[in-house]
Amino acid sequence: MSRNSNMTNPLSKLSEVFHHHDKDQEQPTVPSESQVYPGTDEAKAQYRARQVAQDAQLSSVQPTQEASSGDAPPPPYAPPPGLPPDMSAKAGPGDDKPLDTADIPAPLNGYPRPDFHRTDSGLVWHSLNGPWDFVFDDTDTGLLDFWYTQSRLPDQGKRTIQVPYVFQCAASGIDERGVHEVLWYQRQIQDLRSSEAKERGDRLLLRCGAIDYHATIWLNGRYVGEHTGGHVPFDLDLSDAVALSGYMAENTLTIRVYDSAFDVTQPRGKQYWGPKPESIFYTPSSGIWQNIWLEVVPRLRVADGTHGTIIRSNDIEKGVIDARIAVQGRRAQEKCSVEVEASFYGVPVSSSGKKELNKSEDFVRFDLPMRLSQEALSKLPAELLQDARPKDPFCWRNNTALWSPEHPALYDLTIRLYNSTNGEVIDTVQTTTGMRSITWTNGDGTLRLNSRPYFQALFLDQGYWPSTLLTPPDPTACKRDIQLSKAVGFNGCRKHQKVESPEFFYWADRLGFLVWGEMASAYNFSMTGCERFEAEWMAMMRRDLNHPSLVAWTPCNESWGYPDLGGSKRQRDHLRSLVYKTKTLDPTRPVNDNCGWEHVCTDLSTFHDYADARGMRERCGDLQATLTRGKNMFLTAIHGQDGGEDDEGSRHVRGAPVFCSEMGGVNIAVKNDESRQGNWGYTTASDGKDLLRRLEELLMATVSGGHVCGIVWTQTTDIEQEMNGIYTWDRKEKMPAAQVAEVMDRVKKVYYDGLRKHW
Repeated sequence: MSRNSNMTNPLSKLSEVFHHHDKDQEQPTVPSESQVYPGTDEAKAQYRARQVAQDAQLSSVQPTQEASSGDAPPPPYAPPPGLPPDMSAKAGPGDDKPLDTADIPAPLNGYPRPDFHRTDSGLVWHSLNGPWDFVFDDTDTGLLDFWYTQSRLPDQGKRTIQVPYVFQCAASGIDERGVHEVLWYQRQIQDLRSSEAKERGDRLLLRCGAIDYHATIWLNGRYVGEHTGGHVPFDLDLSDAVALSGYMAENTLTIRVYDSAFDVTQPRGKQYWGPKPESIFYTPSSGIWQNIWLEVVPRLRVADGTHGTIIRSNDIEKGVIDARIAVQGRRAQEKCSVEVEASFYGVPVSSSGKKELNKSEDFVRFDLPMRLSQEALSKLPAELLQDARPKDPFCWRNNTALWSPEHPALYDLTIRLYNSTNGEVIDTVQTTTGMRSITWTNGDGTLRLNSRPYFQALFLDQGYWPSTLLTPPDPTACKRDIQLSKAVGFNGCRKHQKVESPEFFYWADRLGFLVWGEMASAYNFSMTGCERFEAEWMAMMRRDLNHPSLVAWTPCNESWGYPDLGGSKRQRDHLRSLVYKTKTLDPTRPVNDNCGWEHVCTDLSTFHDYADARGMRERCGDLQATLTRGKNMFLTAIHGQDGGEDDEGSRHVRGAPVFCSEMGGVNIAVKNDESRQGNWGYTTASDGKDLLRRLEELLMATVSGGHVCGIVWTQTTDIEQEMNGIYTWDRKEKMPAAQVAEVMDRVKKVYYDGLRKHW
């Protein structure tokens, strides 16, 4: 998000970083190792010197025999009080038939990855959400004092935190907003494996949804591993540490987290580095903020998207998916094979048959047909065929069921891994896919879904909640947000500066909700910042790219982290490299290189404008004005900078989709002047009725010119001091949802009426 050009840019406070077009400032000072590494130089030196000596003592360290935090698995989240009621979603634009979600199963018994899970008989897991011992280590002495070797954290300063909520939020039970950069977590865990599972060689994994920012983990004082990156998942194998400890009944799990409050090379998104949140930046989130759990898995197993499995479902004309199924834990010369089966509403569709893995590759590829035979069609539920008739081109393509926001049809996939020597099933995983195509190279300015022009009416959605901040307050909170968005006629969102919880994509796939993927930005251009961002960007892509609801990628927002694209070829080259890597991993979705600002190499010509209706009408009535008004969205050439190569700049590709990817941002005026400090917006409406009027005027002004094929409205809900949501922060209506939906229907009609020649 950006402010209008006549408003103070909140990023201008980082004057030492954001010296635009100042070549001397292109390479800001890279933070020293002590700033980047979680610990001071002195602490690191002493830690390394004493680690070897300490290893000999580890076998004598015994955990306390106190009961672990709850013998029964706690719920995935402990819902805070005052949650809004569940809501019904609309089936789609202009359709007043409520979407019946009663038959859509909730995430599997609260399992954190419902989109990719082992079958019931093979799924053994235990949530570690709930109470943990917790200590602030503001003097950074925990490593020097070997807290990780102790079965109890120091009593001084110790308190209980409710995981996965960060200490800055109320739901954590701590609710402190001060600067605390080093955090320690500890709790007791049990080995979930049976004797048979241990003999079979099954592994015990610690699975972490996201820990912000650098996490180091020990079990019974033994170092297990570490991970850098606050927005993406990671797994650690605890099996060997458990065995070396003698398979004790209780094991002490200790996690140290370092999260700099000030390092602007660290991807942080909307988490503010100042003393308190202001304008478009919010309270930071440090430590464990997504699900954390134990899971028993086969030693040789099917890998998820993070570890290499890719399912491409964009070929709706041939009606096939391109499946790349990866495996983990394979030993040298170990023979195994993979089989994939597809079904639709319980009706078998196709099977790949077993395919042996090559000796040189830990994956196999299949082209799996998704077309239903006439016999299979006849077995589908009558209710489905009445709602989505096989001859309806919006729902089917040559007997292939199509996924869309109006008809989110999903195929079930069962992936089996076999031991090729004895034919036994080693692992079975279930997931889903939706057949849909996204095309952006039609040359007519349209962005198409399933070969048809499709107006994307998106919210800017930042995923914050009052009592839990970035963490969804319960397993269905993401579902409710999607339903609230669809209830007012929006068909998707641009997930802004956040890698949302996997539950969000689970519901987006099932409810029919388009999503643009985006990572949290850093705010400094340096090698450190580039490497950090790139690692998390690619990990985020791998986690989410198998979801049909995800339809675009946005690696950069408003030049954040690239302060001198106008004058620096080096910065341009790095952003280009991100685009090329993105398209190499996923060529099926468009890339929005630098949302709303200076485009370097983009599939979509996006712009941001928070002007009033008159300003939007003047801009969007002419394509040239759309691309240049206020700020040129493309870059001029750079000639021989510092004796180096020329850069030819960039330009709008004729016929490429033009998208207003941020607009609106209207808040409602408050009468109390004192409270205005917490009521920030780009422009102000007098009340809900005025807000509804402005919404329609702004959208009509943007779309009626015939050049803009989609919009992103700022934003879904209020967040802290930024009070410009369609809903309040606690998800209450500011305007009747039905009236907003009617406005959206009229806006879409204006767009489609101008495109009749395409239908």
